[in-house]
Amino acid sequence: MLLLRKALLGTALAAAGLGFARAAEPLRICAAEAELPYSDKEGRGFENRLAAILAQALHRTVENVWWQDPRYFVRDQLDRGLCDVVMGVDQDDPRMLTSEPYYRSAYVFIYPKRKGLTVTDWDSAYLRQTKQIAFMPDSPPETMLKKIGRYNDQFNYLQSLVGFKARRNQYVRYDPEKLVNEVTSGNAELAILWGPQAGRYVKAARDRLEMTVIPDHQVRADGQKVPFHYGTSVGVRKDDQALMAEINRALKSRMRDIQAVLQEEGIPLIVGKTEKPGKQHGKH
Repeated sequence: MLLLRKALLGTALAAAGLGFARAAEPLRICAAEAELPYSDKEGRGFENRLAAILAQALHRTVENVWWQDPRYFVRDQLDRGLCDVVMGVDQDDPRMLTSEPYYRSAYVFIYPKRKGLTVTDWDSAYLRQTKQIAFMPDSPPETMLKKIGRYNDQFNYLQSLVGFKARRNQYVRYDPEKLVNEVTSGNAELAILWGPQAGRYVKAARDRLEMTVIPDHQVRADGQKVPFHYGTSVGVRKDDQALMAEINRALKSRMRDIQAVLQEEGIPLIVGKTEKPGKQHGKH
């Protein structure tokens, strides 16, 4: 019996030692070096702040492993073990294990704040009347603009909004701040963006812009549903279930702090169940 107790004690101490060792290691975040409002090297993104909250809850420090091109970082960095955690991925992203969503948000209409002007859905007359509409390509808004016949006349304007092209394979980036500012300046009469992309820039415009949440479960031209509300999670490698369990506990324990960051950012938050992401959504 004494030998059994000693063996059990030794096992417990070894497990504790492993836990302490892991806690002492930095939390290696796969982070964008220039993708505001999410993340940048100066730590100005809201996901930089959320990563710090997560690491603190895990009693670890943040070590950022920077990426430049969202198309390859999962394959080239996360899967190869160069980093361990991705902030702000779609709920149930098939490339990785994902946490319980730590927030839910929606796509939004952004337009000048004028008395009597309200844009609430795709049947709003303003969508037919407005001349230039700022939006991201390959997104749910693009799908609906095609349905209502407003995509083709926006093509040349959309090309003018390109803010960055990568040297490799011509990765094109559209800056959400620029798209919101198109409406603020009067160059566009409407922008349709993912709420977390737009929140801080609409907030910075003070009282000049209105932002309304687009209803979920829109229907495209072929009758298929188009979700506009999504859950956002933390991702890890598919085989790292232990870290995923730790992250879920940490997110739950710090949800109040997470919500405070999101609200300060001006992100429209949705309460309740959302659809799983479609192939056209996601910043990464």
